[in-house]
Amino acid sequence: MANGTHTLEVWGDFACFTRPEMKVERFSYPIITPSAARGIFDAIYWDGLRERQGTGNIMRPYFHWQVIRIQILELPHFIALRRNEVKGRVPGTTTLNKWMAGKKSPEALWADGDDKSTGRTQRQTMALKNVRYRLTAQIVPKSGFASDYGKFNACFERRAKQGKCFQQPYFGCREFPAFFEYVESSDSKVPPPAALDQHLGLMLYDVYDLHKDAVKDNDKPFITLFDAHIRNGVLEVPPFGSSAVKKPERT
Repeated sequence: MANGTHTLEVWGDFACFTRPEMKVERFSYPIITPSAARGIFDAIYWDGLRERQGTGNIMRPYFHWQVIRIQILELPHFIALRRNEVKGRVPGTTTLNKWMAGKKSPEALWADGDDKSTGRTQRQTMALKNVRYRLTAQIVPKSGFASDYGKFNACFERRAKQGKCFQQPYFGCREFPAFFEYVESSDSKVPPPAALDQHLGLMLYDVYDLHKDAVKDNDKPFITLFDAHIRNGVLEVPPFGSSAVKKPERT
C-alpha cells in the first residue's frame, strides 16, 4: 500500500464492458469501466451490515472503493462472439427469497417458449480478448467508520496477497473471469502502460450512488458518467464527488 492506495494487476482471456447506449447487441468499451474495476476490489474484500427490512434486504456498507487510475497493459483487441441466450430474466432478490421461504410458488424459466418474451435467442457480442490492466483504488470509509480505516486496508492487503476473494472477479460478464495479483508499491519491475491515446467521450462511471450509507434491494440505478480520456495508456478517474462526474438528481 502506498499513500493509502492499493494496486492490482488483473488479466483474463475475454472481457465485455457494455456501452449503455447499445441495448440489444453488447458492444464493449475498449477499456474497463470504473464500476467494473470497483467490482473486482469488492469481490476481494467488502464489509458491511446486511439487514432484513420487510420483504427485502438492506445493506449498510462500511466503506466504498474509489478507483483512482486504470492503466492499460495490453492494447485492446475486439472479438465478435455469438451466443445462445434466453429472453427471460431471473426475478429479483425479493421474489427469490419468497420462493426459498415457501411463501410463493417458483415459476419456471423456459429455454424454449412460444411467445416473444420467452425462449432462446442469439445475440452478438463485441468483446475484448487477452486483456490486462493495472488498477489503483483506495478505501473511502462511511461516516462513523473512519477509525477502522487501518483495519480495512490491512484486511484487503492480506486477502489480495493470498489470492482470496468472496466471489470470482469477472470482466463485465460472469463467464469472463478475471485473475489478479497484488502489486507492491516498491516493485520496480512493473511493465509500463501501453502506448495508447484516445478520447472515449462520455463513459459509464457507476450504476450506484456511492455516497449512500444504505442500499435497498429495490433501489433504482443511479447512473453516473464522466468524460474519459486515455493518455499514454492511462485513464485517470475523477473522485465520485467531483463535478467531473455527471449525476442525475437524487430523489
